[in-house]
Amino acid sequence: MEQITLGDVSITRVREYFGSVEMTPDTFFPESSKEVWETGAEWLAPHFLDSGSNHVKSAIQTWLLRSEGRTILVDTGVGNHKDRPYAPVWNRLETDFLADLARAGVRPEDVDVVINTHLHVDHVGWNTYLDGRQWVPTFPNATYLMPKADFDFWNPENGHEPLLGRGNQNVFEDSVAPVHRAGRTRLWEDSHRIDANLRLDAAPGHTPGSSVLTLTSGTDRAVFIGDMLHSPVQILEPDANSCFCEDPVEARATRRRVLGWAADNNALVIPAHLGGHGAVEVTREGSAFGIKGWAPFSPYTEQG
Repeated sequence: MEQITLGDVSITRVREYFGSVEMTPDTFFPESSKEVWETGAEWLAPHFLDSGSNHVKSAIQTWLLRSEGRTILVDTGVGNHKDRPYAPVWNRLETDFLADLARAGVRPEDVDVVINTHLHVDHVGWNTYLDGRQWVPTFPNATYLMPKADFDFWNPENGHEPLLGRGNQNVFEDSVAPVHRAGRTRLWEDSHRIDANLRLDAAPGHTPGSSVLTLTSGTDRAVFIGDMLHSPVQILEPDANSCFCEDPVEARATRRRVLGWAADNNALVIPAHLGGHGAVEVTREGSAFGIKGWAPFSPYTEQG
């Protein structure tokens, strides 16, 4: 378990999965240019691209924060035993995530706050675990912070037709609703202050309720951006959405706004799914952005 400290906040990277998502760049990022993948092949592989299969590689990870005496988890991955018939990469996983969390010094009952940046399949899975035949909250003492816009959008009772189609099937029922029934959720809108160091803000586009978590402590700055970008290619081409963005126009505007803030404030950008060093500093380069430097986390290998 690797850890960095920004101001008064420690950040630990806890892995669930790293490897292929079984999608080629032109499928995952249909608006990106072929040239950016070809010219970047040497540095995109092996952390962000499998050059042999031409599949995008991705990490599923939770960011563990300790701030003002509280233990906070940012996104909870895919989870074990979850039935995902339309997302086969994530179907019925069996990972050692909770053991890895324990190696970071955290038992489920120690967690005070769970942040779901949005409610996609790979961000809420460990919200619950299978206890016998029932899904129950994995972190029994935690307040789960969920964006109300996403809670309403993904609730099947409301009849929305998402771009993701059936890719999020069963997710609300097994990973969101049980936590809500247990009285552990706080549905927030617009902005939510967690403590003096951490603030949640709406950042819609990828989903209606997508959000970012901004860390401001001393002279240090960071922003946890969820799925605002899945690949460093989207730093170089910020108008290139993933194929999963519900509102493409809003997703582009949000990406440009947040990356611009990060560049202007020397803030570490921490997406949900980057392999490699996991997080990145960016700089403005004309109408786009460039990579200034990487975080000091060690790159994953697919074995460990």
